[in-house]
Amino acid sequence: MEETMPHLGLIFLGICSVVVIYWVWRLLIWAWWTPRKLDRCLRQQGLKGTPPKFLYGDLKEFVSLERQAKAKPMNLSHNIVQRVIPLTRQTVEKYGPLSFNWFGVAPRVYVLDPELIRDVLSNKFGHFSKPKSSNPLTKLLVQGLVTYEGEKWAKHRRIINPAFHLEKLKMMVPAIYDSCSELVEKWEKLVSNGSCEVDVWPDLQNLTGDVISRTAFGSNYKQGQRIFQLQTEQAGLIIQAALSLYLPGFRFLPTKRNKRIVEIDREIKVLLRDMIHKREKAMGIGEAPQDDLLGLLLESNMKETQGKEDFKSLGMTIDEVIEECKLFYFAGQETTSTLLVWTMIVLSLHPEWQARAREEVLQVFGKNKPDIDGINQLKTVTMIFYEVLRLYSPVAMLTRYTYKEMKLGDVTLPPGVQIALPMLLVHHDHDIWGEDVEEFKPERFSGGIAKATKNQVAFFPFGWGPRICIGQNFAIIEAKMALAMILQCFSFELSSTYAHAPHTVITLKPQHGAQLILHKL
Repeated sequence: MEETMPHLGLIFLGICSVVVIYWVWRLLIWAWWTPRKLDRCLRQQGLKGTPPKFLYGDLKEFVSLERQAKAKPMNLSHNIVQRVIPLTRQTVEKYGPLSFNWFGVAPRVYVLDPELIRDVLSNKFGHFSKPKSSNPLTKLLVQGLVTYEGEKWAKHRRIINPAFHLEKLKMMVPAIYDSCSELVEKWEKLVSNGSCEVDVWPDLQNLTGDVISRTAFGSNYKQGQRIFQLQTEQAGLIIQAALSLYLPGFRFLPTKRNKRIVEIDREIKVLLRDMIHKREKAMGIGEAPQDDLLGLLLESNMKETQGKEDFKSLGMTIDEVIEECKLFYFAGQETTSTLLVWTMIVLSLHPEWQARAREEVLQVFGKNKPDIDGINQLKTVTMIFYEVLRLYSPVAMLTRYTYKEMKLGDVTLPPGVQIALPMLLVHHDHDIWGEDVEEFKPERFSGGIAKATKNQVAFFPFGWGPRICIGQNFAIIEAKMALAMILQCFSFELSSTYAHAPHTVITLKPQHGAQLILHKL
């Protein structure tokens, strides 16, 4: 027996050594050999880029350049690319329009050619998938339709689509009007003496939060406020996590950040689950509202499964409905608030266009309540929004991923490559838009998007192709209603305290707020 014990110890030690050697070997393949293999493959086809660096790639430089950019405001200019995506700009300037750098161990290939962008977003030559984050914590921020692929994406799109038909959106206009009225009333009290400095950014965030609460869940902003606070905090924590090196299993460590991310996710799900259960009970007794997104979503989900035996696979589960609700909250609030804040800042910089927009609004509505028919007549306002979306794209970049060998133009991309479509860079491209690309010129869009882009995929603030944002019409209607009501009651200009500092936290935000001087009309 005594002789057996040392043998067992040696066997255990040998097994442990084999396991350690195996995982070290796997780590070397993942972090050293595979990146170099991908690097050779790309360079052999003529692509140029930064060399791979063990584990981190260009993440450290990315963080350093971001920190430098955010250290101080920029001059009053629409030339914001260098401040918002500095590493992307440097890579493309140094290595060309089809170049790459390294996002950790994965090469990120930048694509700026509108025809190649069309191929990626339309899946013309195959299937360019949404990238799966190497950090599982990022999934806790938002999933749903925006992250799904294949049959699951098609099913969710089919179920959600009816809620965003124009006829359904018309039913939500009164709720949007009510939210905008509360904002206008608040500002009228502030400018009761004629004028007042206001940081409009938090008010616009509250406005779009209120709108999505009313239109999605039939509640008011105060009921949804906790969810917005939690999701805002979650976004900041997950951005921090995404910009640091993630090793497998790290999310299970009880760090302060990891624990808070999980706590937030749990609380949001509890709040939404309670909201959904109350709505399902109300629907069961015929007392649920029929004009909000949640009701329309649950109704569409029931129609999808009604009378079918395999209803679980055909419809959405309660957890999937929760994820779609989180997406409603996040996307519905984020994109429209950023569009409105940059529009107000830009119109403060260009008072002649502010006057033209107000003249159109007063011609269509006078001082009366805006309605959907009039909103659809606002051509100048539409041109202004498009130009703001070009200069201040809510999302700076779209990404896709190759899970198999894919052909893109003359290049064959191996599996494991991230494809980046730097929307902000394309929207500021001199070759596409001309030498006046950094100027605010809404008249570019006087003939529509197709004419402005010469039928190229050179303007895609809401994405493009089959995965174009399902809520873009909702966002534009909401933004038009809000701006029309603001223009009816106020003129505005930049305050001397405003610091021009666009920066990205998921979407493009004013880093130091948006201090404007409001004048009552």
